[in-house]
Amino acid sequence: MAKIEEALAAFQTPESVEEIREDRKRQVALGYRILAAQRWGDLGDGHISARDPERTDCFWMLRYGVSYHEAMTSDLVLVGPNGELVEREGIINVAGYYIHHPILAARPDLVSVTHVHTGWGTPFSAEGRPIEPITQESCVFFEDHAIFDNEEVQVQSTVAGGLIAEALGNNRAIILRNHGLLTTGTRVDEAVGTFVMMERVAEAHMKARDAKPISAEAARYAKKDLIRFGAGRPGFWSLVSRHIGEPSAVVG
Repeated sequence: MAKIEEALAAFQTPESVEEIREDRKRQVALGYRILAAQRWGDLGDGHISARDPERTDCFWMLRYGVSYHEAMTSDLVLVGPNGELVEREGIINVAGYYIHHPILAARPDLVSVTHVHTGWGTPFSAEGRPIEPITQESCVFFEDHAIFDNEEVQVQSTVAGGLIAEALGNNRAIILRNHGLLTTGTRVDEAVGTFVMMERVAEAHMKARDAKPISAEAARYAKKDLIRFGAGRPGFWSLVSRHIGEPSAVVG
């Protein structure tokens, strides 16, 4: 247990605004590479955001056209509240702006949002059913996720994104019906790591068609233990170690 605490302590948020910004950008680039390692996002169908610590109505994301497995901090652009690029040049996946901006605006407690189309999360979302505590990992989302029960799968405005934000409420994650999964976090590593975990939970639900859920009491107990280091954070850094190696490899 002490080893986990020591590992996470090495990645605590720095103090200065510039250090926080660079730390968040590094985690975004690492996050895109993690998605690529799972063979997600090959069609450019996903996005990770990181709220800027100074211009809090703006967020960083990968410019469109960069393969996720090659993501670097220099490939990130700063998106303004009206969808304009405040820093760096390029184009963006505009759906990312339509989805992320309203959520971050509605939830000042959040730093990051993660969404990408996946092999299990997308078909699971088409069933429009909630996550049940049928596995250990699924307990993380017990009483802490929502369903966006709407046919607007082609999100083409901040109004549509606002509906997603409204449905999300104060939950950590949401199932977008017929679209896929979306997770949030007070840190980038938390949002990305939680997404990978949620995809595994979706896979379990699709494979175990007649699973027996555990009790609410047992689910709450498991959840409390599983999120004490931050939901998804240990998993994020484990994935970095396995698939990327040195975290500074994405800085440039």
